[in-house]
Amino acid sequence: MSVTVDDARSLALSLPQVNEQDHHGMASFRIRGRIFATVPDDQHLRVMLDEDEIRAAVSENPAVFHDFYWGTRLACLVVDLAGASPQQVRELLNEAWLRKAPAVLARQLQSAPEVSQ
Repeated sequence: MSVTVDDARSLALSLPQVNEQDHHGMASFRIRGRIFATVPDDQHLRVMLDEDEIRAAVSENPAVFHDFYWGTRLACLVVDLAGASPQQVRELLNEAWLRKAPAVLARQLQSAPEVSQ
């Protein structure tokens, strides 16, 4: 089952205190001003994870996940939405959100029953 940009947008905006803003001509999803994902085109989602998470995802499924470098820095994971499942996209967005959210807010999401499924 593939994921559309609208599906990814709905998943991102369902997270607490997230808003969507333009970022250099592409949609970005932010928690209190901090970007955790962007939409560069209709087929891809860029998710800001830590380097270990990016490498693990690429290693697990290189047909769907790609690393993206900004200069020499591993910046994010690129998700080919056509090959990704809604559950994968949800989990990746949750992880990225957790990295950018304030600690108090992150603890609230981590303890929510729907996230631990």
